Amino acid sequence: MQLDDLVIIEKVAHFGSITAAANHLDMRVATASAAVKRVEAHLGCELFVRSTRKLRLSIEGERFLPQCQQALALLEQAKANINQDQQKIQGELRLSLSSDLGRNVVLPWLDEMLDAHPELSLKVNIGDRNVDFYRDGIDVALRYGSPSDASLYGFKICDAPRVICASPAYLEKYARPQHPQDLAMHNGLFYQISDMVHDVWHFSKGDQPFKVKMQGNRASNDADLVRRWCVAGMGVVTKSCLDMAADLLAGRVVSLLPEYRAEDTELWLVCPSRQSITPAIRLLRDKLRLECQQLLSQLIAAGHLIQRD
Repeated sequence: MQLDDLVIIEKVAHFGSITAAANHLDMRVATASAAVKRVEAHLGCELFVRSTRKLRLSIEGERFLPQCQQALALLEQAKANINQDQQKIQGELRLSLSSDLGRNVVLPWLDEMLDAHPELSLKVNIGDRNVDFYRDGIDVALRYGSPSDASLYGFKICDAPRVICASPAYLEKYARPQHPQDLAMHNGLFYQISDMVHDVWHFSKGDQPFKVKMQGNRASNDADLVRRWCVAGMGVVTKSCLDMAADLLAGRVVSLLPEYRAEDTELWLVCPSRQSITPAIRLLRDKLRLECQQLLSQLIAAGHLIQRD
């Protein structure tokens, strides 16, 4: 029995298929099948119950797999500790990014990281859905909102206040809102996740809350498309100031109602566990914190954001 055989056992259990496990590990099916047979021969029992469509763990397999996974995790941690001690920024970093923030803000920062660390490579997953770290093969995800799953580990990057925006061309056609309730007369541009359209916008001024039910003719599950509609003059949007930063600073859009505070959000870098944190992830965390703080400072200096206590 070889150490790599245990990795194959874990993947076969995860996918319920030797073929799927082999494809994931980029190896021949025969090689994966031989590894399963070696481990079973070494242990003297069958770890999987075979059927015509799928494999499932046997009783012995259910007992063996958790300790197998624990052993693999300990070995990975040992390797990570060595790399950390040596402070080597190397290997492949598998990163998940939201569509708008990823494409338009973060990717240039990642290019700078790769230029500075030629032994580091990057695999980027772009999309607005929440990823499954193990199913999707992701090391770390940059997302708005703190992790709700207690098993995950995260680093807060920064506060990311929401802003209300419209293009100058749109504001030439329609009266500029003076109060949150005025927004109800405007065309809202909405982000939609699953079947839920985010068309109720919340604000506050001091201790006074405001809630506005918006109407609009455009919604999308792609946050980048919602931003593009706003820049094109199709309506009014509420989005993270980081998503809108370049458009605000270039004058392509204008921030509205700055004296009213829209719902706050936070930007987090999330890992599947503390043990999965590598020197490359720490480097990414520090890079993101620095760049985001500089971007927020520019927005405050230009008057697009109000400095919060």
